[in-house]
Amino acid sequence: MADLHEAAEPLLFGHIPPVMIVSAAMTVLIVIMLWKKVPSLVTSGLDKQIAAIRAQLDEARTLRAEAERLRADYAARIASAEKDAAAMLEHARHEAEAIVARAEVATTDVIARREKMAAEKIAAAEHAAVDELRQRAVTAATDAAAQLIAARHSADADRALVDGAIEHLVN
Repeated sequence: MADLHEAAEPLLFGHIPPVMIVSAAMTVLIVIMLWKKVPSLVTSGLDKQIAAIRAQLDEARTLRAEAERLRADYAARIASAEKDAAAMLEHARHEAEAIVARAEVATTDVIARREKMAAEKIAAAEHAAVDELRQRAVTAATDAAAQLIAARHSADADRALVDGAIEHLVN
């Protein structure tokens, strides 16, 4: 009965069990692989991939450093541009204040000149009015004197007056 539990295995050439055949085939395969230097080919391929990946990582680090440098450069440029814009705005404000101050001074000067010109015109008009009044007064006095002289003096009195004046001039 003990023989009933054992199964019959196929044997190669009647003596070699399949496990031995597989083991021998694997051993031969491993020996061939070692003889053809397959592990060194695999490791060299992996080393090449590792080197390529390291090169890509180095390039990525370089690109990242360059990108950070560019970002810092542009940030500095932006800060400089903002500073320049603020300085230009401040300069424009000061310039505008100076222009307004000059305009106020110029306006004050123009107003003062115009007031002076108006005062001079008024003084000239007053002077002209006074001269005209004097002229009218002289004319009125002359006319009045002529009328008085004509009314009070006769031709004989005029002749005596003229003769007295001539005599006074000769002496």
